[in-house]
Amino acid sequence: MYRILILIAIILSASFSPPSNIQWTELERGLNYASVLSPVKSSIADSKIDILKIDPAYFKFDLVCAGQKKSANKTAKQWADENKLIACINSSMFKTEGDYNISMGYMKNGTYVNNPNPNPSYKNIFAFNSSDTSLPQAHIIDLSCEDWPVKKKQYNSFSQSIRMMDCTGKNIWQLQEKKWSMVLLGEDKEGNILFIFVRSPYRVHDFIDILHQLPLSLVRLMYLEGGPESSLYVNHSKLKLEKFGSYETNFTENDNNDRFWEIPNVIGIRRR
Repeated sequence: MYRILILIAIILSASFSPPSNIQWTELERGLNYASVLSPVKSSIADSKIDILKIDPAYFKFDLVCAGQKKSANKTAKQWADENKLIACINSSMFKTEGDYNISMGYMKNGTYVNNPNPNPSYKNIFAFNSSDTSLPQAHIIDLSCEDWPVKKKQYNSFSQSIRMMDCTGKNIWQLQEKKWSMVLLGEDKEGNILFIFVRSPYRVHDFIDILHQLPLSLVRLMYLEGGPESSLYVNHSKLKLEKFGSYETNFTENDNNDRFWEIPNVIGIRRR
C-alpha cells in the first residue's frame, strides 16, 4: 500500500491539469503576454512557458542579421536595444562551421540574402513584410501544402526553420530522449504570431503535445533554437523580460546559465 501511494504521488507531481483558458496580460492593443505553468512538470526548473502573442496588424516584424549589419554576433538584448525593437527572439539555428552568421535554412531580408537555399527537410518558412496589404503581414508558410513559388513573390523577408506540426496540426517531431530549453514561433487561427519560450528542458515531441493541451489554437509551429542559445527579450513599458535557456542534453546538462548568449540573427517587432 505504501508503495502504491508513493507511485501515485510521483504521477501527480509529474502532471498538472492543463488550464481551460489563459490569463493574458494586454501590454497594448495587439500585444499580449502570458506565463503558463506546463501541464507536464519538467525535472528541472519551474516548468513555466512564456508566450508573447503579436497581432501583425499592429506590429511589424524585422529580421536583424549580423551579416547584413556587418556586425559581430550580439545578444538578443543588444540586438533589440540597438535596433529599437520591443521584443526579439532567435530567428533560426545557424551554422556552427564556416560562416557562423549563416542560417541553416533559407533566409532573406529585402535585397540581403543570408542563405539562398531552402532546406528541404525544414518545411516551414516565416514570411513577413509584404507590400500587398490584402495579405497577412506575417505568416508561417508550410512548404508541403502551400505554393512556395507564389508565396516567395508576395513577401520581402523570410526565415526558414524546422516544422513541428503538419498542415492538419499533427505532431510530426520524431520521439527522442534528448531534451533541452527551447524557443519556438507559432501562428494561431486568428493570424497572431506567438513567441514561445521554455527554459525547463523537455523532449521536443513531448513539448509539442504540451502546447496542444493549451488553449492556443495553433495552426503552425516552427522550431527556432534550443539550449542556452534560446533567447526571448521584451522591453515594454509594462513588461521587462529577459529569458535565456540553459539545459541541453550532451552539451549543458544543468540549469546554471545566467546570461544571454550571442547569436547572429534575430526576429524582432516594432509598432507599425
